[in-house]
Formats: sequence, C-alpha cells, structure tokens
Amino acid sequence: MDKYKRIYHYIKLLLLRDGYKRAEYIKKKKIFYKIGRHCYFWPVRFGTEPWLIAMGDNVHVATGVSFVNHDITSFMFGWQDHKEYTVRVGSIEIGNNVFIGCNSTILYDTVIEDNVIIAAGSLVTGNIPGGSVVGGVPAKVIGDYDSYREKIVNYTDCVPWSGDEKNQRLQEEWFWNKYRG
Repeated sequence: MDKYKRIYHYIKLLLLRDGYKRAEYIKKKKIFYKIGRHCYFWPVRFGTEPWLIAMGDNVHVATGVSFVNHDITSFMFGWQDHKEYTVRVGSIEIGNNVFIGCNSTILYDTVIEDNVIIAAGSLVTGNIPGGSVVGGVPAKVIGDYDSYREKIVNYTDCVPWSGDEKNQRLQEEWFWNKYRG
C-alpha cells in the first residue's frame, strides 16, 4: 500500500465514528489480509503492513491499540556495519471471539487463538492460548475466558440498564446511591 493510499484510509477511518463501520470499511477495501464477520475496530492506526494482519469473526479492538508488523533494527545494524540488512516483518493472526483492550500493542509473529480477552495496556507477542484472559507487559495468562464471561452475565443481571444504553442519569443514580443507600 503506497503512502498516499494509507493516508487516505487513515482519514476515512477517522471520519467513520463507529467501530463496526470501520471494520466493514477495512474488509471492503481489503486493507487486512482477512477480517471476519461482526468485527469492531476502533483504532485508526494499523501499521505499515496491514496485509500481514488477519482477524477471525467477532473480534473487537478498542481504541489506541497498535499493530506492529515490523522491526527496523536492521537500519541501526546496517548503519553500524555499513551494510544493508532486510527489515524483519511478521504476521499477526487473531482468532474468533477476541477482545483487545485499549492501548495494547500487538507485535509481529503473534497468534491469538479463539476466545481470548486481552487486558488494556498489554504488550502481546508469541502464541496466546485459546480460552484465556491475558494482561501485562509482556502479556501473560491472568484468567480464563469463561470465568470473565460469567462476570459479564452477572453484572448485566444486577444493573438497571441494558446493553450499551447511554442513560447517564440512571447510571449516575445507581453508582452513587449504591454505596450511600
């Protein structure tokens, strides 16, 4: 992808204020190698080699996530050795039913298997096993997918609003009265 095309796509993604529409745009324009169904993509940056990114179905990527498909240390070594070295690149493969928390970084040569939750601010590299919750720098397994899913089900049952309902007054009253009532 040439520089001007990438800039055009970045601007277009900035104008799309819905993560589902952004994912559909990426899919329609074939920016990534593959992107599945019902994906949500909030970041505007997707690296300089987006063709090395593949996502399965039901992948949700929060704001500020970075995808790094290359390592430019070859430039440093090349200057040091007075020789031209090849830039190291690698793919990022993301399975089905994956959530990537805000401000995480996904490095090249990473495979994230199915049913994975990545905590905000994580540095992800290598193979992330299916059915896990990972977090940290570097990311390590800190929990399991099914237990976290159960927490979300229980939370949904205890609050007086549904889905992503944006009822500020209802939420404000519930949170502040919860501890004072």
